Amino acid sequence: MRVKLFIPCLVQDALPEAGVACLAVLRAAGVEPVVPAGQTCCGQPLYKLGHAAKVRPLARRVLDLCADADAVVCPSGSCTHMIRRYPELFPDEPETAAKARSLAARTYEFTQFLVDILNVSDFGATLPTTAVYHDSCQMGRTLGLFAQPRLLLSRVGGLTLVEPATPDACCGFGGPFSMRFPGVSEALTQDKIQDILATRATTVICAEPSCLLSIKGALAHNHTPLQTLHIAQVLATGLGGRGGCGGAAPTPPAGG
Repeated sequence: MRVKLFIPCLVQDALPEAGVACLAVLRAAGVEPVVPAGQTCCGQPLYKLGHAAKVRPLARRVLDLCADADAVVCPSGSCTHMIRRYPELFPDEPETAAKARSLAARTYEFTQFLVDILNVSDFGATLPTTAVYHDSCQMGRTLGLFAQPRLLLSRVGGLTLVEPATPDACCGFGGPFSMRFPGVSEALTQDKIQDILATRATTVICAEPSCLLSIKGALAHNHTPLQTLHIAQVLATGLGGRGGCGGAAPTPPAGG
C-alpha cells in the first residue's frame, strides 16, 4: 500500500514529535509512509475566512503530490476534512473536481486509518496514567470519529481513561475563530479546562493538534500543566523509543 502522510502546519511547526510518532506507528502497522517533499498547507485557515479562491492553488498542490497514493493519512481531523472538501472548490473544472473526489475518498484521519482500514488497534503501548480524551469538533461532530481513538487507547497498558462531563464540548480554538472572537474563545476554553480538571486526570490526549496546543496553553496559563499528548505519541510508547513520549526520532522516509 502506497501511503502518504500529510503533515499539518501545526504539527510541522509546533508539534513535530506527533508527526514523528505517526511515522513510527504507521510503520509498526505494516506500511511505509512517505511524507511528500514540498508539502504545503491544506488551505483550511483561508477557507474558514471565506477565501475559497485562494485555497485552490494549495488544493492543486496536494492533488499533485498525492495523486499516486493508495491512501493519504493525516494526524488531524480538521485537515482531513478540508482535503475531503476539495471537490467543491472546482465547480467549473470537472477534471480537477474528479481528481479531488478521488483523493477525498482515499484520505483518512490517523486513528480511522489504523482501526477501520488496517484493522490494527494494539501496538503494545504502555503509559501508566489517568487520562482524559478530548473529542475535537472536527474529529467528532464532523467526521464521526468517537469510537476509533477510544478503542486504541483501551489497548494501552496502564492507561485509565476517564470521561469528562462534556467530552465533545468545543475547546474554543476553532482556528481563525479564536482570533476573531477572543472573548468567546477564552470562555469556551476555560469551560473545557474546568471540565478536564474535574476528572482529576493527569494527562490530556487528543487527536487534533490545534485543540491539543490550545488546551496545553490554557492549562499552563492556569498553572495546571498536565501532560498533553497527541494520540500517536501514546501509541508510540510501545515501539522501543521510536517517537513516543520523549523517545528518539526515527529517520524520516525518503522524500520527507
